[in-house]
Amino acid sequence: MKLTNEYLLNVLKAVEKRNPNEPEFIQAVTEVFVTLQPVIEKRPDVVEAGVIERLVEPERQIIFRVPWVDDSGAVKVNRGFRVQFNSAIGPYKGGIRLHPSVNLSIIKFLGFEQTFKNSLTTLPMGGGKGGSDFDPKGKSDAEIMRFCQSFMTELSRHIGADCDVPAGDIGVGAREVGYFFGQYKRLRNEFTGVLTGKGLTYGGSLARKQATGFGLCYYTNEMLKANGKSFKDQTVVVSGSGNVAIYACEKATELGAKVVAMSDSNGYVYDKDGIDLDAIKQIKEVERKRISEYLKYRPNAEYHEGSKNIWTVKCDIALPCATQNELDGVGAKALADNGCYCVSEGANMPSTPEAIEVYFAKGMLYGPAKAANAGGVATSGLEMTQNSMRLSWTFEEVDEKLKGIMVSIFKACDEYSKAYGMPGNYMAGANIAGFMKVAESMKAQGAV
Repeated sequence: MKLTNEYLLNVLKAVEKRNPNEPEFIQAVTEVFVTLQPVIEKRPDVVEAGVIERLVEPERQIIFRVPWVDDSGAVKVNRGFRVQFNSAIGPYKGGIRLHPSVNLSIIKFLGFEQTFKNSLTTLPMGGGKGGSDFDPKGKSDAEIMRFCQSFMTELSRHIGADCDVPAGDIGVGAREVGYFFGQYKRLRNEFTGVLTGKGLTYGGSLARKQATGFGLCYYTNEMLKANGKSFKDQTVVVSGSGNVAIYACEKATELGAKVVAMSDSNGYVYDKDGIDLDAIKQIKEVERKRISEYLKYRPNAEYHEGSKNIWTVKCDIALPCATQNELDGVGAKALADNGCYCVSEGANMPSTPEAIEVYFAKGMLYGPAKAANAGGVATSGLEMTQNSMRLSWTFEEVDEKLKGIMVSIFKACDEYSKAYGMPGNYMAGANIAGFMKVAESMKAQGAV
C-alpha cells in the first residue's frame, strides 16, 4: 500500500518539516497514515476535528540533563527524555529505555506507537515513552543506582500514578525500576503505583516479566488459528535474548513449537535440536554474558557473528524480539525463500517498510508490534489496577487476563481489517482499531 490521500500527504509533509532528522518517528507516522486512508475517506468528521494534526504532535516533550558520578569519582553527563504523547484515554503509559542509541526520534516513535498499542489493550492508558543515551552495559550496580537516582530526580516532577506511569524497556529491568521507585518515593514522600515492573515485594505483579513474550505467542496463536495453522510442530526463530525473547521462546515451546535460534547484538546461536532455554536464562539473567557462551552448555550448537544473519535460518515462524528495524527487506526475503509463512513482532517496529512489503507480497501472516507485543503494557495496566486496589492477583489470574486481552486484540485487528476492506491485513486492522478509540475520545474532549 502507498500513501495517496492528499490530506494525509499534506499532514505528513508538515510532520517532516517540523521534525527534521527524526527518521524513526516519520517512519512510524507514515506506516500508520497508509493504513488510515480508508478511515479518513469515510470519516470527514475526524478531519474537521483536527484529530490527525493533534495526534502526530506530542502533548509534551521533556529533555533534561542527567549528571552522575562513576566509581572513580568522575562526573558523567547523559541526556534524559520523556515524551508524553497522548492522554486522551488515560494517563501516559510507556517504558524507559536506556541505550546509547536513544534520541528524541526514537522516543517519539515509541510514544506514538504506544498510544495505539495501549488503546488496543482496552485498558484506560494513554501513550508515552522515555529514556536516556546512558549505556548500562559494563556499569557497576552502584553506578547504575546513581544514574537512576539522578534521572528520577528530574523525572519525578513530571510523573505520577494518575498522570504518567513509566515502566521498563531495553536496558531497564527490575534492578533499574527498583532504583527509580526508591528515589521517587524519597522525593515525593508517597508510596504509589507510579512505576510498573516493580519487584513483587513492593507492588509488582506476577507474570509481568513473562508478559510481553507470553502475550506475543497468545496473539500469534490466535492469528495462526484464524488461518488454519498452529505452533504445533513448527520451527521458530526468535531474535534477541532479553525478557521478550526468552519468554516468547518458553511459551512457543509450550505450545508445541521448536525454537532453533536466538541472538544478541553480537551474533546468534543455532541449535538444530531446539534451544536450551535454561542455558539462555543462566547466561542472560544470571551471568549477564554474551550469547556466544551458549556453546559451553550445548557444544553441538553453532554460533555465528552478526545478528542480522539470524533471518537466514530456515523456519516456519519468525518472532523478531530484539530492537527497531532489525529485520530489513533482505532478511524478509531470506525468510520467505526458506519457507517462513508467519512473522509476528515482539520488539517495537522491528521490521523496516521494505520487510513489510515482502510480507504482503509473499502472502505471509504478519502480526504488527503494536498489537502482537501489547502484552507487556497490558500487564502493566493490570499492575496499576492491583496497586490502586491494594491487592495482588495470582500468576494464573494475571496470565488468564493477559491471554483474554491478547485474544481480544487479535479479534479487533481481524474485525477492523475486514470492515475497511483489507481482510488479513492485521497491520491495518491494528492501526485502525487503536486509532478509532483515541480519535473518538479526542473529539469528545474538544480541541485540547
